[in-house]
Amino acid sequence: MIVNQWVPAAHRGDAIGDSARTVRAMLRARGLQSDLFAMTIDEDLRGDVREFSDPAARTGDVTIFHFALPSPMTEAFASLRGRRVLQYHNITPAQFFAPYDVGMFRLAALGRSELRTLVGRVDLALGDSDFNRQELEAMGFDPTGVVPIAVNTDRITTAPRRPALEKILSDGLINILFVGRIVPNKRIEDHIRLAEVYKRYVDSYYRFIFVGRYDGVPRYYAQIRALINQYEMLPDRFWFTGSVPDEDLAAFYRWADVYVSLSEHEGFCVPLVEAMAADVPVLAYAAGAVPETLGGAGVLFSPKDLELAAEAMGMLVYDRPVRDAVIAGQRKRLLDFSTERVDAQLWAALAPFGIDTRVGPASPGERE
Repeated sequence: MIVNQWVPAAHRGDAIGDSARTVRAMLRARGLQSDLFAMTIDEDLRGDVREFSDPAARTGDVTIFHFALPSPMTEAFASLRGRRVLQYHNITPAQFFAPYDVGMFRLAALGRSELRTLVGRVDLALGDSDFNRQELEAMGFDPTGVVPIAVNTDRITTAPRRPALEKILSDGLINILFVGRIVPNKRIEDHIRLAEVYKRYVDSYYRFIFVGRYDGVPRYYAQIRALINQYEMLPDRFWFTGSVPDEDLAAFYRWADVYVSLSEHEGFCVPLVEAMAADVPVLAYAAGAVPETLGGAGVLFSPKDLELAAEAMGMLVYDRPVRDAVIAGQRKRLLDFSTERVDAQLWAALAPFGIDTRVGPASPGERE
């Protein structure tokens, strides 16, 4: 049996593409023929990921389509003869982009509109969280289920050291980390406001580090910079790194004292899992799928009281028993995202298709 996957773009370090490659390893370990097809492929992934124009992309007995943005793949997927499984990774609501970027607003709106065209045209609709599954159900998809992203934590826990970068990060300042795109739903302006409260009431020896692209919504990034100037903060206490290689990302996690998420919309939030894998205590605003992903681990708060958040952040940094207890809870939660458990959820979801498998889950040495 052939079980293929489609992703619009395959980029090294991209959570969706990395997850699809891990799922491909699971499928192959079960004795199935499986390939991954994409419209856009990083040069170093060519030969590993196949071109969507390849006729073999349409030959799957089952095809899993990873949907996160509008693309020509959507209609092609709906017209396949084989069984069709939609894996929905969420689309940021368009209203977050309205004040900053008309193009991004239209893209997000088009994405949700295009998603609706698949209602009644798929055999199974999966969310990578129950938050996403509920959105699919509300649109009219049936049946639905949940299979989480297969997060590649090895790139964080086994990466080589970066001595020059780590020398800077170990200079005595408290490193407060965020990983992700600098876009409006992440509410980076609230991080800046949190820094002001933290400095005023808790500690002035801090550094906020934002790892991720900041050129996607230029007007929004300019607003963040203006807010830093408005508060008359030291610019070197706020690092906006842009995209970084895995070795640098691992170093930022390794030296982070706290991971902070103040986002107001998340469909899963992979960095929460990465932070747990790196033993970085997580402080997060309870929005979207964040409570579900943390599953009782980390420290959640709501409503968005930044004075409370600053106090909690100080406790996670300086109160060793509290910090140790939070990390212990996160280690327990991390087990739920192991390859073995994701593999089990994947096969439970695909069971109705009568897929015959000859061997068990991939062992660590077999994973890609």
